[in-house]
Amino acid sequence: MATGRTSNVACWHEPDHHWINRLQLLSCRLNPLQVLPFMRIILGFLSGVIGLLAGWFGLAALVLGLAGPDRDGGIAMGAFFNIGPIGGVVGFVVGVLLFAKIGIVSQGPSSPDAERSDAAPAPARTRVSSTFAVAVLALAGGLAWWAWYELIRSPYLTHGFMTLELQFRLPPGMALPPNATDVHIEVEEGQQHAYVMLGESWHGTDGDHRVILVSTTLMRKTSRRVVTLEFPGIPEQTWQLDLPSDPDPTSGYLPWRFPSSTSAPKIEMNFRLSADR
Repeated sequence: MATGRTSNVACWHEPDHHWINRLQLLSCRLNPLQVLPFMRIILGFLSGVIGLLAGWFGLAALVLGLAGPDRDGGIAMGAFFNIGPIGGVVGFVVGVLLFAKIGIVSQGPSSPDAERSDAAPAPARTRVSSTFAVAVLALAGGLAWWAWYELIRSPYLTHGFMTLELQFRLPPGMALPPNATDVHIEVEEGQQHAYVMLGESWHGTDGDHRVILVSTTLMRKTSRRVVTLEFPGIPEQTWQLDLPSDPDPTSGYLPWRFPSSTSAPKIEMNFRLSADR
């Protein structure tokens, strides 16, 4: 009996070293019997939330697939806001039930002696499946990162859609291509590629230089923006735009610069950036 009383008060006995006392106190407060139910509630709730999102978006996507083309967007709005919540409720219930069915597993007897004991069997102990817990936490973490990226951080520029005006100055005396369709200009914005269409006023002059004039739209935050120019008789030439990930409008056209390639003839490029707001 003396031994039992000593172990019961071990967590509260103040030893000579203060830091040992604090570690023992912390271990008592983090008793697994107290922490485990709380973790089960958290994992069960996360399972339900993941099921809610899957059911909501899944049912809305199914309705859109069955409805066919939607030109005015009315079917999409109704599927997401009117029918989607039904799938969300069902998905939440299914997620919680899956956690109770798969996420919680029985824990076997602690020793062979317990199996051979003539005493009444103790209630089976359960634990949270580590595989299920890791899967739920990974999915929840991925969804949280996506929500932060799309809704808080936002991949789109702070100034909204921004107009990028480009000028390509040909060497002195060099003629323009005969047709605008012969000029191929591409702007790479991160993982997106935009082919720039030339309008009616697609060329001008700068002294004895002929100049190709185009504009396009930037909208995404990225550290990589590349401009490519190619037309008959001219090999592909590229320029790296020296802009921050989320740029501000420029005060005017930046200085002329040569392409990164070493092939001739050298065509100069400059640009300016303006914001819609």
